[in-house]
Amino acid sequence: MDITGKIKLINETKEYGSNGFRKRELIVTTEEQYPQDLLVEFIQDKCDILNSYNVGDSVKVDINLRGREWQSPQGEIKYFNSIQGWRIEKLSLESNPNIPPVPPAEAFEPADDVNDNEPDDLPF
Repeated sequence: MDITGKIKLINETKEYGSNGFRKRELIVTTEEQYPQDLLVEFIQDKCDILNSYNVGDSVKVDINLRGREWQSPQGEIKYFNSIQGWRIEKLSLESNPNIPPVPPAEAFEPADDVNDNEPDDLPF
């Protein structure tokens, strides 16, 4: 799965506990009719891939959805979801490979063999 949008926020890397667990959070705002601010977590060695990105960059983030069950001391069961990123790439707004470039206007020349005496027989 992936998410596309603009980076709204990149948090600093945080370390938890003495085991060296690291996590870094990224907020991506989707670009759709109803934009969503999505929290994406990058963990361990994936934290460092955010170093070359900035707020405002248009990106595609490859993600995994994670879910877990938690039981409170009172026996109540709750479920939690998280979005975990594992790859990110900048999207270029300047060029779209699916759209061919438009040639400049001076590349077009008027036809030389136009005859004004020919009937206009176009069907529309």
